[in-house]
Amino acid sequence: MTRAFIAGCSGPALTEDEAAFFRASKPWGFILFKRNIEAPGQVRALTQALRETVARDDAPILIDQEGGRVQRMGPPHWPAYPPGRAYGRIAGNDSLFQREIARLGARLMAHDLREVGINVDCVPVLDVPVEGAHDVIGDRAYGRDPETVAILGRAAAEGLIAGGVLPVIKHVPGHGRAGADSHHDLPIVHAPREELERQDFVPFRHLADMPLAMTAHVVYAALDRDRPATTSPAVMRDVIRGHLRYDGLVMSDDLSMDALAGNLAERAAAAFAAGCDMALHCNGRLDEMEAVASETPELTGESNRRAEAALARIRHIPEPLNVVDARQRFAAALAALA
Repeated sequence: MTRAFIAGCSGPALTEDEAAFFRASKPWGFILFKRNIEAPGQVRALTQALRETVARDDAPILIDQEGGRVQRMGPPHWPAYPPGRAYGRIAGNDSLFQREIARLGARLMAHDLREVGINVDCVPVLDVPVEGAHDVIGDRAYGRDPETVAILGRAAAEGLIAGGVLPVIKHVPGHGRAGADSHHDLPIVHAPREELERQDFVPFRHLADMPLAMTAHVVYAALDRDRPATTSPAVMRDVIRGHLRYDGLVMSDDLSMDALAGNLAERAAAAFAAGCDMALHCNGRLDEMEAVASETPELTGESNRRAEAALARIRHIPEPLNVVDARQRFAAALAALA
């Protein structure tokens, strides 16, 4: 039986211990980072090997391929893509053209990913940065107003889906106001709920039809003074499932990030207790993965329904694309930003 977690691995090829652990623990999916990426043939072999361990050809394999600072696959084997903010600066604020190019960029990314067996991209970033916030989001966001973020985020999500890759909206319900980097510290946001609803939550509400979402390791004092969204039943119930009306699969952000308290088993247990459907663990440390797996349930009930609904949205025949022409058009649109 499949278990409700997503795991990383330590290098460009599976070790015997990793393969044995995955065969025994049966994670729903996997996630790749730069440490796992060398060349196209190697990545194809790795994604195939990962799926063989769980005997599922449709097992999700995720990556953070945003562009800009967050791009796991890049030159010389793959193109460099711009950060999300670049799309909002194209062609003198022509919003229709910006949306078209954001979709095209995501469609090209999907082409790159599918060629090596990756079928989920942790994009779009729907966070709305505010003045004075930590720059961990910064130019990863499509803009500084919720409407721009929603419009361009949807364009990117639709481009991925057209190319046979599932998008992950992140970091629900919003990381843009955080004053710290949750990789290292726990951010605490003191804005009132009314302000959060007016700005931070807007893009997530507009993209509530997307199949997958990733939580924010951020405390919203107006919602839950003690726990970040990832481990807060109140945020999950009242905001993500309530106010945002999100019924897709919710995965935690990386449980190994230092924003979270407790050991890895305790973090996983807290995420599931809060209502997360899926635990995400990224750093590839086998001892930590074993701890997460020890508190991970089998994928059943509503979480399984959401997981199956997400996988059902993968297009097995992608929208037609003339890759050469598309890359030329994409480059021309971005040339004015150079």
